[in-house]
Amino acid sequence: MRPKAIAIRSLNQAPFALFVVVFVVFGCMSNRFLDVQNLSNILIQSSSLAVAAIGMTFVLLTAGVDLSVGSVMFVAVAVSGKLIFNGYPLALGIFAGMFVGLLVGGLNGVLVVRLKVTAFIATLAMLFIARGFGLWLTNTRAMNMPDSVTLLGSSHLLRIPTPVLVMLAVALLSHFFLVGTAWGRQIYAIGFDRETARKAGVPVGGLLMLSYVICGLCAALSGLIALTQTGAVSPTFGNQREFAAIAAAVLGGTSLFGGRGSVLPGTLLGAILFQTVENGLVILNADPYLYPIIVSMTIFLAVLLDTTRNQLVSRLSRRTIRAK
Repeated sequence: MRPKAIAIRSLNQAPFALFVVVFVVFGCMSNRFLDVQNLSNILIQSSSLAVAAIGMTFVLLTAGVDLSVGSVMFVAVAVSGKLIFNGYPLALGIFAGMFVGLLVGGLNGVLVVRLKVTAFIATLAMLFIARGFGLWLTNTRAMNMPDSVTLLGSSHLLRIPTPVLVMLAVALLSHFFLVGTAWGRQIYAIGFDRETARKAGVPVGGLLMLSYVICGLCAALSGLIALTQTGAVSPTFGNQREFAAIAAAVLGGTSLFGGRGSVLPGTLLGAILFQTVENGLVILNADPYLYPIIVSMTIFLAVLLDTTRNQLVSRLSRRTIRAK
């Protein structure tokens, strides 16, 4: 194997190496971190973020972004929680929450694809619209859910926690779609070079719309998973989770510039890494006021890692023209 190929492969394995380093550091600093129950808790706590990050991956692959994810999580659980709180069946509440995610994702797609609004501006506007609607719907008051909601979050199927099973199911389906279908490969093509993809006959508009719809659905499902774990809808629910979702996807190797990334093991590993950092801080009894700083540093590291990887891969992949 050529040195350039080895270097590129090493750069692409950076997220896994970072995960190992974080895991070893926290493991050496506290024996409690390596406890089987704690490792299980990390997976359970990662499930909500992982699902949101998987949806974000679809949008990032097209060289777009969705800043409304946290607000979609909130408005979805606000609608779902309102129904459940007033005695409607749990299944109806879940369906309503998912429909809200579908609707908001579709609206984002319309703004970006049909009205040609820049993704950053369109989803930033939707962030405030969805958050405002959720606050109006809940009257800015917390709603405590019945035991049936938290029992769903603590349930097991085949001895595996239900949230983890949902996370794995979403990851597997998304991975198969991206690598095993023509539409998935075309999403990569759009992020790599949108104009070339359009000239090649790729339905750019439709796939961009689909990406935002999937992101909205994943955001809603992420909110519902979190709801089964917290058991309450609060005015701050989902606040700034879009940044954690972006960081998890980028830590997993998805490029902010589009065209490169994966769900398995990429984004899933990134979400678990992000949650591992938070869990490790709790285990070490770190000052809670340091959490935002550490999270901010993690996001910065994710962006720096992606930018550096892009520059180095581009440089190593560049062909050298030699004079004869």
